[in-house]
Amino acid sequence: MTEARQAELGAIDPGWCPVWGTGWQRCYRLVQNHVQAGGTLPTADGDVVVQGEDLGRWVNAQRFGWEQLLPVQQWILENTLKLIPAEEDERPAKRTQDTMWALNLAAARQFHARKGHLRVPRKHVEQLETEDSLSGRQGGADEPVVVKLGTWLDNVRKCAAKLPEQRRVDLDQLGMRW
Repeated sequence: MTEARQAELGAIDPGWCPVWGTGWQRCYRLVQNHVQAGGTLPTADGDVVVQGEDLGRWVNAQRFGWEQLLPVQQWILENTLKLIPAEEDERPAKRTQDTMWALNLAAARQFHARKGHLRVPRKHVEQLETEDSLSGRQGGADEPVVVKLGTWLDNVRKCAAKLPEQRRVDLDQLGMRW
């Protein structure tokens, strides 16, 4: 980028940095303007949407992705927005392979109970009716858990030879087509 272009961009926004993505800088400025106008720092997805940008989602992405930010970005967020990284106890539980298998299997069972078969179109998305400990999410019991069931079953078919016997049995009981 030419020096003249950098100067033009600097005149528009003195805090502009060519290293950071324009999306990051745009959302930062929108949050900063919102707070400077007397608004509170949005803390939940969907709290504040400005110019099509979900500022609550952006703030949470910064807090939960703090380690991926550059030190200067961290400094700016701390000193201008009073934003701090998420604490360990705020982070959602990580899903293990066994937990993910159980979640996907629950979706397959739900589909089978409703349709009587397991011939699931590749693009089918199953919304689990009940929330339980399989999801690994904290709270949000009234939100359905979305599972890309068709994709998961196609992937399982591709690695069928490597599946543990019990997992094959679980799917065979639902009439899985291998």
